[in-house]
Amino acid sequence: MKKTMLLLALSLCTAFAHAGNILTDSIYSQVLRATVRYNVYLPSGYEKSSNKMPVVYLLHGLTDTYTAWDQKGCMKDITDELIESGETVPVVIIMPNAGGPDVNNTPNGYFNMEGWAYEDFFFNELIPTAEQKYRGIGDKQHRAVMGLSMGGGGSVGYCQRHPDIFSSCYAMSPWLNSGNGRPGPNGEKTRMFYTMEGVHKHSALAFMDSADETAKQQLRTVAWTLDCGDDDGLLGDTFELYKKMRLSGIKAEFRVRNGVHNWEYWRASLRQALPFASRNFAK
Repeated sequence: MKKTMLLLALSLCTAFAHAGNILTDSIYSQVLRATVRYNVYLPSGYEKSSNKMPVVYLLHGLTDTYTAWDQKGCMKDITDELIESGETVPVVIIMPNAGGPDVNNTPNGYFNMEGWAYEDFFFNELIPTAEQKYRGIGDKQHRAVMGLSMGGGGSVGYCQRHPDIFSSCYAMSPWLNSGNGRPGPNGEKTRMFYTMEGVHKHSALAFMDSADETAKQQLRTVAWTLDCGDDDGLLGDTFELYKKMRLSGIKAEFRVRNGVHNWEYWRASLRQALPFASRNFAK
């Protein structure tokens, strides 16, 4: 019994010894005229090292905030485990808020929309600021983006329009296309109106339809995985994007597992996404 208890204690100590840390930070955006909060995962040993590290941008969905991957997605425990097992290299993970401080009235989404140029903020302010502060290596070969639902669609859109920035994209249950935004009962443009308009104007499917050979060649420099549950309402568009990419000669992994649009599915996806990003760093 004593030996068993000692081994258990040692295993717990080992787990804690290799645990990462999550911090909450913020940046005041001149582009958005707003403060944007974000969580940062720092791997075990980060504080004692001066080495620069690869960076993963992990994006949340429509109804969540920058805290979702930590509070609902168990990302810290999953990442700790994957780094401990050697399936993932030590990485810094940035989890930004897609909306502003007023969650009821500020637009929510990863694309530029009327009065909310989030994509400009992401590339011109967030990436350089966060990577300088948290010792990101700072090049395409050591930067990945991934996310779920709205964040999955945002990941795809970012790699479509900025293929020189990311080495890989892992899109979980991605929201890739939308109809036009619908005004409220009195014609008001609500938060949801702007979000839908952003997705509609930046449709990943429409992008593929209009991409010329130069654009397609650039997309081939990104490693792609599209991952969606077999009972998810977004499976059709995900499969459609995969077909368009395949017909364009763009290599992509397509994963369909048993599941719906929920956190059980996305936690399992993260276990695949981080090793995928790790394998494609510095290729």
